[in-house]
Amino acid sequence: MVFDPQDNIFMLAGPVKIHPRVLQAMAVPSIGHRSPEFSKVNEDIKNLTKYLFQTKNDVIVLSGSGTAGMDAAMSNLLKKKDKALAIDNGKFGERMGQLAKLYGDATIIKADWGKCPDIGKIEETLSQGDIKVLAMTHNETSTGFTNPAEEIARLCKKYDTIMVMDGITSVGGIDVPVDKWGIDICITGSQKCIAAPAGLALMSISQKALNAMYDDTSYYLNIKKHVKKLRDDNQTPYTPAVPLHLALREALTMVKEEGLQNRIKRIKNIAEACRAAVEAMGLEILPEKKYASNTVTAIKYPPGIEDKDIRGVLKKQYGIVIAGSQAPHKGEFFRIGHMGNVQIRELIPTIAALEVAFNKAGFKIKNGAGVAAIEDYM
Repeated sequence: MVFDPQDNIFMLAGPVKIHPRVLQAMAVPSIGHRSPEFSKVNEDIKNLTKYLFQTKNDVIVLSGSGTAGMDAAMSNLLKKKDKALAIDNGKFGERMGQLAKLYGDATIIKADWGKCPDIGKIEETLSQGDIKVLAMTHNETSTGFTNPAEEIARLCKKYDTIMVMDGITSVGGIDVPVDKWGIDICITGSQKCIAAPAGLALMSISQKALNAMYDDTSYYLNIKKHVKKLRDDNQTPYTPAVPLHLALREALTMVKEEGLQNRIKRIKNIAEACRAAVEAMGLEILPEKKYASNTVTAIKYPPGIEDKDIRGVLKKQYGIVIAGSQAPHKGEFFRIGHMGNVQIRELIPTIAALEVAFNKAGFKIKNGAGVAAIEDYM
């Protein structure tokens, strides 16, 4: 079977499959980015983004990936004299740490992939009173692990530290009440739980964070400029990715139509079904169950099973796309994404194909065991 990119089951942890409504939103004639029509698009996006983040704070949309949002947050808040604390227990926490070191005087608290950071050590570091920014990734896509962000946010509030959170694979799929938790900067990406095309970073920014930002910072990624233009004129300071904004508005509209909490509930149900299927097949997820992500499940390979015998077979023979693991743990586990518009009807053939692939590779699974476990979640 030749893989067909137009007809497959796409279970990555982002980018995710895009609904035809969202694709069609881009298929329009060019629109002037300084026109009243585009200002209305931006106004709609602003209001929908506040709904997404559950915030009354300012929000912005940057033409750039989620990493651009992370870069903007750190570069606007930090100079070499400023102390920062970053939490690194996966690929994207590592990236936060790299940004903290690039712009500030950073301390990194590390934990093994799929393990919880030492909360006591985090508090001990914050209690010294000289940490301006704490930077962390909420949901580690690399490991299927969700960090205890609410608990860490309480510590930031206690020690008057600005909290910068990468919520790129949690916002819109896991409950992230920005104002309730007190997150100063929260970042997400268009291609994850929102299910829009890749290329936009969405951010919520508290007044506390704005007050702490430098004016002589990045030119294009100057957050204050973006906040002011959107707040005052429903505009961007520089030319935006207009078609992506049109797609984003449609995708966010679909989130609102479904209801944010309904979407979060749907994603949680699929995640629980996936974990139940994994357990029924005799496989093991990477993180401790209480920290398991609801938007992506990381599953360990049993000894003797190679990645190519599973993911390669699923793609080439069954047209099902799942994700591998990243360096330095490449080939040790695989990941099933379940965010955005994914439905349980897409999980069923994914699990069925995994059963077949593992049996062919020599790891015996009772036929139908995983699929049967999903029935309780339908």
